[in-house]
Amino acid sequence: MITLYTFGPAFGLPDPSPFVTKAHLLLKFAGQPYETNKGGYGKSPKGKLPYIDDGGEIVADSTFIRLHLEKKYGFEFDKGLDAERRAITWAVEKMCDDHLYWIGLRQRWLNDENFEKGFALYFKAAPAPIRPLVKGFIRAKVRRDLRGHGMGRHTEAEMQVLADRACASIATILGDRIWIGGDRPSGADATVGAFVIGALCPVFDTAVGHAVRAHDNLTAYGERVMTRYFPEAVA
Repeated sequence: MITLYTFGPAFGLPDPSPFVTKAHLLLKFAGQPYETNKGGYGKSPKGKLPYIDDGGEIVADSTFIRLHLEKKYGFEFDKGLDAERRAITWAVEKMCDDHLYWIGLRQRWLNDENFEKGFALYFKAAPAPIRPLVKGFIRAKVRRDLRGHGMGRHTEAEMQVLADRACASIATILGDRIWIGGDRPSGADATVGAFVIGALCPVFDTAVGHAVRAHDNLTAYGERVMTRYFPEAVA
């Protein structure tokens, strides 16, 4: 059986990482049975989650997990999509992965109110005397990463503009379809679904959350993903 290495459910989400949630959805779409393990972060070959162990074959990164499932099990995530729609859905995936992710990261980790309600809870295991130092060290690293990427150089207002444009584009591409690709989930739905349900998490106040809620079809889409694929989180 495939083992998916995760952070574990938190904040009413299947996982606080959209990339781990994406991997959950890919495995569910492909109909592959799997188990989860929260103890693999320190052994991650790329220093990040998710990764999978498929019979001893280690595959790191959610996109490469998708490619592995397609190659090994012959599952075609974009079955039925024409070349143009495949190109559009791939572009949407990458806009989420490499654009919206960084906006959400900054506002969850560097906004003090969001941080204290959310990821600060992960540091409770650290001894009280050094806990502020550990939190400060990790947040400083996040700040450096964000500045290196470029998103950390923008103002809050500028990030809202970017989030609004991105989510308006996704809402337009989704239109009145049930899924991004059409009447069945495609590879892009694993990515977009993960980011939309993360944005709708009521624990955090973020630009992406505001941008998603501005579109009824995206809000309904997120509810559809949660109800169909993570009913235990909805109950």
